[in-house]
Amino acid sequence: MQEKQDKTIKKTSSHRGRKPVADMTAPPLIVEDPAAIPLTKQYYSISEVAEMFQTTPSQIRFWEKEFDILQPKKNRKGDRLFRPEDIAHLRLIYYLIRERKYTVEGAKQKLKEEIKVTRTRFELIQTLQRIKQFLIQLKEQI
Repeated sequence: MQEKQDKTIKKTSSHRGRKPVADMTAPPLIVEDPAAIPLTKQYYSISEVAEMFQTTPSQIRFWEKEFDILQPKKNRKGDRLFRPEDIAHLRLIYYLIRERKYTVEGAKQKLKEEIKVTRTRFELIQTLQRIKQFLIQLKEQI
């Protein structure tokens, strides 16, 4: 009886869903500078893509089911292989859901109705963020 009371049960953290902010070592690469991500390979695994967005593979699979524009290739084994075009679509989805705080349904509707306008605005915002970073670095050098 004494042995059972002495043993403590440690709860292990679940790896499902989004990672807690405290567990993230750095902000997502996507938010910092999308151009900084070297897309040198032809295909990326789901774990590599999840690491780029600092999320879990299950979140990426969920977005794949929910959004029609996201269509990664699958090999015979069923593994998802993401092309740079798929990663560009994921950036847009990430921007709408995480940065603009759209719901999944709202983001789907936005992409259906105004995909060209949304993509243009997203690219404009990314360009402005790069210019801002450049100006901040320039200011620090002066």
